Amino acid sequence: MAALRTALLQSSGELGDVAANLKLLDEAAARAAAAGAGVLLAPELFLTGYAIGDDIARLAEPADGPSARAVAAIAARHGLAVGYGYPERDTERHGVLYNSAQLFGADGETLAHYRKTHLFGDFELQWFTPGDRAVVQAELGGLTVGLMICYDVEFPENVRAQALAGTDLLLVPTALMHPAEIVPESVVPVRAFENQLYIAYANRTGPEGDFEFVGLSTLAAPDGTARVRAGRGEDLVVGDVDPAALAASRALNPYLRDRRPGLYGSLV
Repeated sequence: MAALRTALLQSSGELGDVAANLKLLDEAAARAAAAGAGVLLAPELFLTGYAIGDDIARLAEPADGPSARAVAAIAARHGLAVGYGYPERDTERHGVLYNSAQLFGADGETLAHYRKTHLFGDFELQWFTPGDRAVVQAELGGLTVGLMICYDVEFPENVRAQALAGTDLLLVPTALMHPAEIVPESVVPVRAFENQLYIAYANRTGPEGDFEFVGLSTLAAPDGTARVRAGRGEDLVVGDVDPAALAASRALNPYLRDRRPGLYGSLV
């Protein structure tokens, strides 16, 4: 099976300007496709910006809204899968908003949709309802791909649930702030190692309202190394998710096989 070249867009885009951010995503998709990528991942709430305050209600859209259709068209135009974060308005529950991520395939069809389960900070707790599905997956390039958002990956049980469900590559759009640099530098590679999967972690960067995003977007491998890592500024980094390396690593590391779930009941 061929490696899945994975591109991480590190950008905060234009605050509150969905059209401008769609243009940035289109440009990044063109660059990623030219580099041979099969999937492009953009950060958390990329379409609107993160620090948008009360505008969150105005800018939120349904999962099949106009911005989703625009992203689907970008994926199809450039022939690669595209994952991104956005504020979702639930059309069935009036006024309910989710911090969501969506993945479109290279044909523009929806592959997966996820709602953030672990909300972080006063802003998210004020505006969003937490999702109730920990494991959301899709098939992409012969791999099982899972979705999470930012804070979700910091919970060991959350990532372990993905691993036990067979996830090979975990896509994590994120909006990580200073002083939490330890997450991309240490936590994400450790999560990849202890669960024997790849983690693509795409972050925002720079100041935005009261927040300071740290960049450091990372593609972590099952051997616990960062195959690629961005710096602090705007960037597009590309690395390979290698099924052969994943299989070899899983053969050498027996964490999942040697688990004793009967001892862990007190955790839940």
